[in-house]
Amino acid sequence: MLYEKRRLARFPKSAEGAAIIPIANAETAMTAFVLPVPPTPSVAISGSAERFAVRRIFCVGRNYAAHAREFGNDERDPPFFFTKPSDAVVDSGTVIPYPPLTANLHHEIELVAAIGKTGFRIARERALDHVWGYGVGIDLTRRDLQDEAKKAARPWDWSKAFDHSAPCGPLVPAQKSGHPTKGRIWLAVNGAVKQDADLSELIWPIADIVSICSEAVELQAGDLIFTGTPAGVGAVKPGETMTGGVDGIGTIEVTIGQPRS
Repeated sequence: MLYEKRRLARFPKSAEGAAIIPIANAETAMTAFVLPVPPTPSVAISGSAERFAVRRIFCVGRNYAAHAREFGNDERDPPFFFTKPSDAVVDSGTVIPYPPLTANLHHEIELVAAIGKTGFRIARERALDHVWGYGVGIDLTRRDLQDEAKKAARPWDWSKAFDHSAPCGPLVPAQKSGHPTKGRIWLAVNGAVKQDADLSELIWPIADIVSICSEAVELQAGDLIFTGTPAGVGAVKPGETMTGGVDGIGTIEVTIGQPRS
């Protein structure tokens, strides 16, 4: 039988959020597991040795009008969400093996909102209070599998939710960055710019996205929301490097390696 040691702690609340403070002389709780406890997926925090533990990953589809139109969709449609596994997240600077089952891997640059406060059916006016910070992410997509799923009216899971499919750069606390409503968002492949837009072009702003997502699920601290990609998505191949960024938030760089044998 395997055990995980957990030190008891208290979580005082303040204007800055919750802090983790171990309780002096507290006994260590023991929990039994039949298999080793998997590592906690996490994202780097800009300027800090600490990391942001990732609970879930939600992604918004078609949140830039030009991107909706490039796939023949109506930009006036309400937002919809899909998910990725939390362990799909990888740091900037990673070399990612080209994924299996695809010959058409696509890049999608996105602003990522990191949730720091639990909430269910959050009012739009209070939604930004639940955002801990922001990062730059890439929603990697097996486009051929997505096209097949659409034609068969099947779920998108295999096209979106796969290993290493959610690269994310270091998070910047909202206390430092503010809540961005404008600024350049871009992605280049081997130095050639492929996606280039402005956050002001978001159909549904961050507050709306958080509020609408919380109508379906109770958002929890540790959740990430990829907020949609602008036009210009396209294929990326082994040996190519993607670099991208969002003004005032940061940058990301990821290289596509050879497929796993």
